[in-house]
Amino acid sequence: MINELDCCDSHHNEILKKAYDNMPDDETVFDLSDIFKILSDSTRLKILWAMEGGEICVRGVSELLGISISAVSHQLKTLRRAHLVKSRRDGKNIYYSLDDDHVKKLLEIALEHMRE
Repeated sequence: MINELDCCDSHHNEILKKAYDNMPDDETVFDLSDIFKILSDSTRLKILWAMEGGEICVRGVSELLGISISAVSHQLKTLRRAHLVKSRRDGKNIYYSLDDDHVKKLLEIALEHMRE
């Protein structure tokens, strides 16, 4: 139990208690870890960046990145399952976009951090 810690000094114990109180539960941490695993693939990151400006079709992503439609579709399936992208059907065409503004913010913050 965190209340039973006797580490270094009382100030440090307060910091540890605050960290303990703010720590997400294990299931949430595992889910978050899965998101970072998905984002660790460079092709998937490029696909997400391609959608930063709005909807794009599979063929457009394929041409932009120079990879097969099949490869794009496979990556989109992974991104869709992780709720990082969403799709919209218009006749025979399916258009993909970032699921919400949080995805865009994740990309922007990661890029900003990397550039510092």
